[in-house]
Amino acid sequence: QVQLVESGGGLVQPGGSLRLSCAASGITFSINVMGWFRQAPGKQREWVATISSGGSTNYADSMKGRFSISRDIAKNTVYLHMNSLKPEDTAVYYCNAVAKTAADGIWRNYWGQGTQVTVSS
Repeated sequence: QVQLVESGGGLVQPGGSLRLSCAASGITFSINVMGWFRQAPGKQREWVATISSGGSTNYADSMKGRFSISRDIAKNTVYLHMNSLKPEDTAVYYCNAVAKTAADGIWRNYWGQGTQVTVSS
């Protein structure tokens, strides 16, 4: 199993910034793509951004220019830097990883428990 633990959420005023972190742990695992999704109240979960093991990044159109995803391979950690936050960015943010363990070598999709981000004055 691979465990993902998010941190860094909270309450921020419109126009403010936050940095989310997601640390992966487990027994002898390998990670391919890591990313972030979010789910606002009453809405479906939506993709935010992803970063490959090689460092290639992709963003949802509404996040381009405001959000930045980065990754520390050595720490098995992915970050989401969020700037110019808007009330509509309020959501639970979930970390995602495509990873495999040495137990069976099968690539699986893993999710963190989510961290709340609230943008409000």
